[in-house]
Amino acid sequence: MVKDSSRFINACWGKPHNAVPVWFMRQAGRYQPTYRQLREHHSFLQMAHSDTVITDVTCRPVEELGVDAAILFSDIMIPMGPMGVDFDIQEHYGPVIAHPIRSGQDVKHIKPLRPEKSLPEIFRSIEQICRRIDPVPLIGFAGAPFTLASYLIEGGPSKTYTETKKMMWEQPDLWKELMKRLADGVISHLSAQIRHGVQAVQIFDSWIGTLGVEDFEYAVLPTMQEIFSELNALQVPTIYFGTDNLALLPLIKQSGARVLSLDWRVSLAEVRKELGSQVALQGNLDPVVLLSSWEVLARKARRVLEDMAGDPAYVFNLGHGVPPGTNPELLKRLVDLVHDYAPATGSGMEI
Repeated sequence: MVKDSSRFINACWGKPHNAVPVWFMRQAGRYQPTYRQLREHHSFLQMAHSDTVITDVTCRPVEELGVDAAILFSDIMIPMGPMGVDFDIQEHYGPVIAHPIRSGQDVKHIKPLRPEKSLPEIFRSIEQICRRIDPVPLIGFAGAPFTLASYLIEGGPSKTYTETKKMMWEQPDLWKELMKRLADGVISHLSAQIRHGVQAVQIFDSWIGTLGVEDFEYAVLPTMQEIFSELNALQVPTIYFGTDNLALLPLIKQSGARVLSLDWRVSLAEVRKELGSQVALQGNLDPVVLLSSWEVLARKARRVLEDMAGDPAYVFNLGHGVPPGTNPELLKRLVDLVHDYAPATGSGMEI
């Protein structure tokens, strides 16, 4: 059950709260000494399938940094294994698909996801995490069908997404079938996470910015609308994250996500003017600034906070994940700076 005292949850709904909430994408990761120690003895996939590791790695940023939400330690590719995809995740590179999808027969190999049966360690972890960090909320997540499809079709990360776009343009029926199978998996996985205790969900569409407006509208948006319609019925905040997607924002608003998580290439103040107050916003500090001096970091963070001063439907975050070389002490100071920031009077916050 969602805790009313959570400033993060309240901000997602645009309700009053007592300070700007803050959490960070990849707040559990390689910048942490304890995480690096674990990686010396385990592969990423071994860690992502251990309920003990998942629980500890997920909880530490809450306990060490004081962030307002935890996000489940996992990867968007984890459900792909039970769905019939043979893959590995390579350090400093990303997922590598053993047999990229290029044909209708390949798409037929994508199986329905039975999350609790196939990934019981994930759901044991969620229950353990929620008990350990209560009353801080836990965010669940999944990859968006387009971003998942880009990995499955290309065979790994890509700069051009050539094969992905060719399938989308030249084989629209096959594309729709692939998106449908992936969407069903996303809905199943996130619904199960919610059943076991997560209090918000984020869908990562990291590479959506590679698409033009027309392609997004006709080849992706209907799938995202279906996903968010199903998830919104479960009455938890839903967050949609993408990068380099300024031109897509009016359409992304139509996806049905309650919160839009934005990268550093856009002005939050301008996005608020353009999209109105019907959606909450999350973001959008350039993560590279975490590798700079505290003076620069504090100045850049305050500029973001000033853009959204007094906005009750705002969550501070990065425009992407925490870089591996980040100093944990700087990250803790940033959390304190955000919490101590005082907007002008008359806002939706109870400061």
